[in-house]
Amino acid sequence: MNGNYTLEKEFEKIDFTQTPFVQGVYEECIFRNCVFTAVELSRCNFTDCFFENCNLSLGKLIQTTLNNVTFKDCKLMGLHFEDCNEHLFRVRFEQCNLELSSFFQRKMKETHFIHCSCKEMDLTNANLSGSVFTNCDLDRAIFENSNLGKVDFSTAINYSIDPEKNMIKKAKFGVAGIEGLLDKYDIEIV
Repeated sequence: MNGNYTLEKEFEKIDFTQTPFVQGVYEECIFRNCVFTAVELSRCNFTDCFFENCNLSLGKLIQTTLNNVTFKDCKLMGLHFEDCNEHLFRVRFEQCNLELSSFFQRKMKETHFIHCSCKEMDLTNANLSGSVFTNCDLDRAIFENSNLGKVDFSTAINYSIDPEKNMIKKAKFGVAGIEGLLDKYDIEIV
């Protein structure tokens, strides 16, 4: 990372696939309607930043710091969040498309996913304890050896979670989604 430091700046309608993104430290910055598709964001530091209606799909996040970063109405498809700096990793997602993204082995306690499409997300070996999936579609999301203790899935849909392969102590599930805990038994619930 170079020495670029940006504080409290707003970036509006910038296509970073056409205008080079300057790597560095961004603190309390807002990015609105920006395009970061397949952009190199590695080794950048985002602290207390807000991304709204941005497309970051297929971006590179190697050793990127995401500390208290909110993504709202963003397209985040195919991102490898497991490549981010593990220290200070705190994110929030609202109405985002996270399809095909990976949080493999990511420690992300108390993370909020609100009205998100989480289809085919990889949450293998992730620590999601205390997290919330409010009205999220988890179709074909991968949960294996994941810590789902106290996770609220009560309004989530289409999940398939094997209780024998994941820690689910005190997790909340809605009655309508209970079949997602029994998929492997190939039984019919009426």
